[in-house]
Amino acid sequence: MGGGGREHALAWKLAQSPSVDSLIAAPGNAGIEELADCRPVAAQDVAELVGLAERESVDLVVVGPEAPLVAGLVDALDARGIAAFGPTAEGARIEGSKVEAKELCLSLGIPTARSETFTDVREAESHLDEMVPPYVVKAEGLAAGKGVTVARTRGEAAEALRAALVDRVFGSAGDRVLLEEFLKGREVSALALTDGDAVIPLAPAQDFKRAGDGDSGPNTGGMGAYSPVPFVDEETWGSIAEVVLEPAIRGLRDRGIRYRGVLYAGLMLTDDGPKVLEFNCRFGDPETQAILPRLDSDLAELLDAAARGRLRDHKVAWRPEACVTVVLASGGYPGSYETGLPIDGLDDAAGVEGASVFHAGTARRDGRVVTAGGRVLDVSALGKSLAEARDRAYRAASLISFEGMHHRTDIAEEAADGH
Repeated sequence: MGGGGREHALAWKLAQSPSVDSLIAAPGNAGIEELADCRPVAAQDVAELVGLAERESVDLVVVGPEAPLVAGLVDALDARGIAAFGPTAEGARIEGSKVEAKELCLSLGIPTARSETFTDVREAESHLDEMVPPYVVKAEGLAAGKGVTVARTRGEAAEALRAALVDRVFGSAGDRVLLEEFLKGREVSALALTDGDAVIPLAPAQDFKRAGDGDSGPNTGGMGAYSPVPFVDEETWGSIAEVVLEPAIRGLRDRGIRYRGVLYAGLMLTDDGPKVLEFNCRFGDPETQAILPRLDSDLAELLDAAARGRLRDHKVAWRPEACVTVVLASGGYPGSYETGLPIDGLDDAAGVEGASVFHAGTARRDGRVVTAGGRVLDVSALGKSLAEARDRAYRAASLISFEGMHHRTDIAEEAADGH
């Protein structure tokens, strides 16, 4: 369930599984409807989603977005005896409340950035004087990936504080704000499948959150990603699992929280080792679009095993190729943007060797695929190297057009060059 690029990638991979007879998507998009029977049920409509699952006697519900997880969709499905891949509402608070996630890290000794929490803008602004720039300002709750500001100056930080606490640009998600130390290093996204006991790390990825080249411009939901990550060797990856992922799942279990689904840790690899920037309770977007094309295992079997507490008997296999994903966005994104614009070149792009085009914000009107969101398409491509994957992804992206389309031109550039 869901209707973005992450969900298209999940549907695409699930459709390849021999164990899957049919797929239903709610609400889906113009790309997902080529793989699944799409139903117009909103991702936040918990009651109707549960009703749909009951009426169709589905064997497994795979929840894509974070909002329905935080709202208790899995709890409602559990109550009806329907298997679901995703944590309960209690478990989803690891993303729904950055404050609670921070407290979990501190109580378990999971390395993370120092931070303070505020509800009063004057107290928060006063605390800026005790910090060293850059400043990291985080809205506590769900803000569609846009609730974090890295401010280079005190003035920018104060502006971000006022936006959350006074102007309420994030609504209730900004009731509390964290002021966090800025960590130096390299970012990496670490995702793991878990049934609440066994923890199976997936391939590492790196995403690009800023709108413009060179990490310029405002934060977005993500403008691209790639996998694998050259600077994450097996020793580092093992350390991440041992120091971050496994302790987090054990800590939740010890608190009586059953966590089955994906645990996503956004990490900074510092000189002192990996430190947690954030936790998410679902597959990353757009990391999923760069990870799943590399997966050489039956995704449906893995997700079903996680949902039913049987993951320990499974292993994950990977293709040797690299994958690069480039996000094509609407003009004006992440600010205001126009929708309903015709998209050309989709078939041509999909014809590029190794390329797959995942729909993120699309709809079908009068037989045409049109834009229906800020992030419109995710162009992923496999290659023998990151350089080849990158070349193919950008070649495919160049064949697609819609009015106002923009994308970053530097996704995976440094990694492909060996930096």
